[in-house]
Amino acid sequence: MLEECRLCPRRCGANRLAGESGQCQVTTQAIVSSYGPHFGEEAPLVGRHGSGTIFFTYCNLHCAFCQNYTISQLGEGSPVEKETLAAMMLSLQERGCHNINLVSPTHVVPYILEALELAAAKGLNLPLVYNSGGYDAIETLELLDGVVDIYMPDMKYSDEKIAEELSGVKDYPGVNRAAVREMHRQVGDLTSDEQGIAKRGLLVRHLVLPEGLAGTEEVVSFLAKDVSADTYLNVMAQYHPCYKAFDIPRLARRLQGQEFSDAVDLAHRQGLHRLDKEQVPQLLKVRF
Repeated sequence: MLEECRLCPRRCGANRLAGESGQCQVTTQAIVSSYGPHFGEEAPLVGRHGSGTIFFTYCNLHCAFCQNYTISQLGEGSPVEKETLAAMMLSLQERGCHNINLVSPTHVVPYILEALELAAAKGLNLPLVYNSGGYDAIETLELLDGVVDIYMPDMKYSDEKIAEELSGVKDYPGVNRAAVREMHRQVGDLTSDEQGIAKRGLLVRHLVLPEGLAGTEEVVSFLAKDVSADTYLNVMAQYHPCYKAFDIPRLARRLQGQEFSDAVDLAHRQGLHRLDKEQVPQLLKVRF
């Protein structure tokens, strides 16, 4: 899959084993921006000791409004060997984190699997969280069946033209829905232990955008009717203009309270009842 890269739906064909990079800018090694306990994630992931996040550099999407654009677009981070990545995972476990949260993993799945093999042999036993932008290839997700415990994809858009304008991928809605179905097939609805800590299942994020650009009504309808009315959904109100959003008139303002309330009402009306309505990111990072 890396010789003519088809890890993600872009299928750019770069020979990454020979050092070529495609749309994601990554070649033969994963690049990591930071890692550490994260206390701003969804409540079932955070618990008392935090979600053990590893932030991978670059992304297979090019979102104009990305709030982490220095990582996803500008390449902030350092290449890591599989041994280093495995050591990060074990360090997060030793610090008491409740899970290993792989942020933007789509384009580095093979390197994650290499590191997991090493980490598991040394005692890694935490649930694994696949935290993606939701633009994932079924072929790649099938490699993760039985490996990933918790899938946490975005559902960003319902309209192809908006997806192309804002993230550079016209086929996002169809690809995204197929990916979410596959993720749910593998792990089912989100389940937690007696302390409320997530153990397995699907958790979906939907960032509400100004002017209805995210297509919330179609997203929540799809989840309720085609996936499960018991889907755990985080309806996110944290949008604010960032990166290139100031050049797009419809995105060049903060989200209004009524827009967010309307999005939550739409989810309720579709029968979705497991809603996490807002999270304010607070990050503790370890840089290297």
